[in-house]
Amino acid sequence: MKFAPIFAALAMVAAPLAFPSMAAAHTRVVASTPAEGATVAGTRTVTLTFNEALLPPTAAASIVMTAMPGMANHSPMAIRNFTTAWSKGNKTMTLTLTKALAKGSYEVRWQAAGADGHRMNGTVKFTIS
Repeated sequence: MKFAPIFAALAMVAAPLAFPSMAAAHTRVVASTPAEGATVAGTRTVTLTFNEALLPPTAAASIVMTAMPGMANHSPMAIRNFTTAWSKGNKTMTLTLTKALAKGSYEVRWQAAGADGHRMNGTVKFTIS
């Protein structure tokens, strides 16, 4: 049938128009603890909740201290004393530290891919007082 390739091409073009949320969906953080921009007294856990289930082998996070009180020109320092766990159908990543974070400013830098396979990344920033 000569029309089959034409119909297939039209279906591929029309699908994103018919289902725009599918075409625009990318992995992103929808909630975190501590929250983006928050100042908290201290914590031993950091959670990131994503808008979709992630593929854990593609996901990674790092905690980086970006500033320390009383120390000018503090170089970014990676915090390595945590474990990672998944919950809520691989939508929530929990980073559990062996000891509470010291006073300072932090970034949680993440990267992950959802079901569509697109790799995304981002940061969540907060301060420990």
